[in-house]
Amino acid sequence: MAFASEPPERLARTLGETYGDRAAAWLAGLPARAAEAVAHHGVTVERVVEPGGRSGLVLLVRRSDGAPATLKIVPPFAAPSLEQAALAHWKGWGAAELLDTTPDSLLLERLHPEMSLRSLPEAKSLLEAADTVRKLWVAPPPEHGFESVADRTARQASAMRSAAAADAGLAPLVASALAARDELCAAAPEALLLHGAFRQGKVLAGDRSPWLAVGPEPVVGERAYDVARLARDRVEDLVAAAPGASSTRRRVRRLAESLDMDQERLRGWALFRAVESGTRSLTRGRRQEAEVLLEYASWL
Repeated sequence: MAFASEPPERLARTLGETYGDRAAAWLAGLPARAAEAVAHHGVTVERVVEPGGRSGLVLLVRRSDGAPATLKIVPPFAAPSLEQAALAHWKGWGAAELLDTTPDSLLLERLHPEMSLRSLPEAKSLLEAADTVRKLWVAPPPEHGFESVADRTARQASAMRSAAAADAGLAPLVASALAARDELCAAAPEALLLHGAFRQGKVLAGDRSPWLAVGPEPVVGERAYDVARLARDRVEDLVAAAPGASSTRRRVRRLAESLDMDQERLRGWALFRAVESGTRSLTRGRRQEAEVLLEYASWL
């Protein structure tokens, strides 16, 4: 089987929202790119993973010796080299093992895409997530090319200011998030390699290890930044619950305690990352999603 179908809907939507015309051109040539990657790695395609990832096409494949693997094809503007570098540095410790690469593809060990930590009860999933993410926090390689948390969030802060200028109702929450970000960046306690997009859906069941992380957007900074995204997993459930505000703060406290980090720093990054995601959702026309994120942020 060769890939010859339309790209997964989630991939097309996410790339289109983020990269516009560049994404459209890349998606149009995806069947040919997939065929080239399959030929280069000498694999046979079993199926496309649906809904799949947000940054690249994910295929379940078999290597020439019959061993299962996963092939991920990523557009150059999504910086596949950084994901490759992070996975290579982790060497399979806490994350999927990188088997082979080209400039725009990653051949990875086969995990179970249908079974992420989101399939577990909430309390168990958070425990397993904490155990997985702490394995990834290591010193970055010398002369690495990873972005810093300060630089990444500075770019995001600029977009947040623009969103607040266009919608006065956002201004107080955006101001609080930006103030928290400035204070956190002024006194960063560590500079570790982070996953950058860590959440329950990014941790899949494996055979070599029970749970392994996938899909990093690597960045260098403090651990609390990584946990901030995890803190709002299943946010719809938190918002829908009657004691949503107290549940939110309790989760932040428990994650900080379980990972031995400063609770206020985690709270600050959770606030910034939720407001950043909420304002970004608003600018992309996803108002319902934005409202949930901003309500969550208001509880922090």
